[in-house]
Amino acid sequence: MIWLTSDLHLGHANMIRYADRPFSDVAEMDRELVAAVNDRVSRDDELWVLGDLAVRATPRELEEYRARIACRHVHLVHGNHDSHLRPGQWGRLFESDAAYYDGLRSPAGRRVVLCHYPIADWNGQRRGSYMLHGHIHSRGAAYNEANRAAGLLRYDVGVDANGYAPISIEEVDAWFAGVDPVPAGHGAAGMAT
Repeated sequence: MIWLTSDLHLGHANMIRYADRPFSDVAEMDRELVAAVNDRVSRDDELWVLGDLAVRATPRELEEYRARIACRHVHLVHGNHDSHLRPGQWGRLFESDAAYYDGLRSPAGRRVVLCHYPIADWNGQRRGSYMLHGHIHSRGAAYNEANRAAGLLRYDVGVDANGYAPISIEEVDAWFAGVDPVPAGHGAAGMAT
């Protein structure tokens, strides 16, 4: 099974205040977010972290955070707080690491484009591909609901938008079931741009 998450910000105490997270301190936040990953994602599943796994982590700290995640197949798509990590440098920790990935298919046969940042126009958009991202720390489902209502197959997989837990690719398929995507060259409201 394929799981997706973003913006855990492990070790980043200020994120509790910035994103209004329900944790008393950074130790609780780190513990609860890693537990949520390990509760949903099995050892042999694939986990895609779309950026900002840990903030300003030293290589040793990053290794320690990664060791706490039970899943063996973790992929990192770099975010803005991962800028000190060079793509390709972390082969021993991550099955892959890159700034952008366009090689997944959902169980419903949809192309899946992965990036830390939301993209306005992505590969395969007019043919119904998904754009999965993080970065914006949307709280609750409002952002994802607005995209779905507009026919925009873009989804924030970040922990703040998904109950502080990863989401499966099957859940993304179910979320967009029956949605007719906005044709290319049209804005979120369906108007020609």
